[in-house]
Amino acid sequence: MTYQLKKSFKMFSLNSNRELAEEMAKLLGCELGKSSVKQFSDGEIQINIEESVRGSDVFVVQSTSQPINDNIMQLLVMVDALKRASAGMINVVIPYYGYARQDRTARPREPITAKLVARLLERTGSTRVLTMDLHAPQVQGFFDIPVDHLIGNPILGNYFEKKELTDVVVVAPHNGAVTRARKLASILDAPIALIDKRQGDNGEIEIMNVIGNIEGKNAIIIDDLINTGGTITMAADALAERGAKEIYACCTHPVFSADAISKIESSPIKELVVTNTIEIPEEQRISKLTTLSVAPLLVEAIERIHNEKAVSPLFE
Repeated sequence: MTYQLKKSFKMFSLNSNRELAEEMAKLLGCELGKSSVKQFSDGEIQINIEESVRGSDVFVVQSTSQPINDNIMQLLVMVDALKRASAGMINVVIPYYGYARQDRTARPREPITAKLVARLLERTGSTRVLTMDLHAPQVQGFFDIPVDHLIGNPILGNYFEKKELTDVVVVAPHNGAVTRARKLASILDAPIALIDKRQGDNGEIEIMNVIGNIEGKNAIIIDDLINTGGTITMAADALAERGAKEIYACCTHPVFSADAISKIESSPIKELVVTNTIEIPEEQRISKLTTLSVAPLLVEAIERIHNEKAVSPLFE
């Protein structure tokens, strides 16, 4: 597809997901803007924008993934630099929005850090946010600027449709994943199942039951992200014990902290399908892992925003 971009269009990438940004620029038929990111010996970040952005419609690509605080600070410094350089519109493209899980006060005297990050982005000068699969969709309400929230389910669903699996059941590994599971099940025309789990007083997670028929089925576990891998691998173990035929898993955001990869590698999961909202280091790219690109979806959204067309068709 050929995209029509005005002369005022510019796209920059910071350090967190350069590979994705380069793929997006190639699809758009443009060059990434010239800029440099340096870090002094004491950890301070310095950013230089090496071309004029005056009056431009600027898009900055940066996932706020590990190291999350450095990546957020890079983004804030870049937005401030663009604002001081008289950029027209400053659109921040955040494929993975870190701190989204801290969206409420679960216990007394806890912060709502997802809102804090939203306020920082606004106050620094961001005029629009484009992101994917927020852990809690209500995080959109923390912003007083437009937020376009894209969904990874169609990308994952399209992949599994092409595999032409039979006797499929989509599994939610916890209560919070039920809505996501229903949407994938709708794409695949399949039933859903639910892992009923609870957290004990000692913090250990215990699986109580598997609700739904999974015996002899090809099970697809879905979640928005995989962090330590504990939830997804425990769910896979429970499905295997109860007679699932083959077990697949998928998520939008491969956070993969701690020993997540080793857990997944030794689990009954046959294939783990993720997207490239977070750049995966070479040492984590195991044979079980399939990575799908979100670049075409993000590029379509960027072109629509830039040319003032409706973004809503992409939400379906």
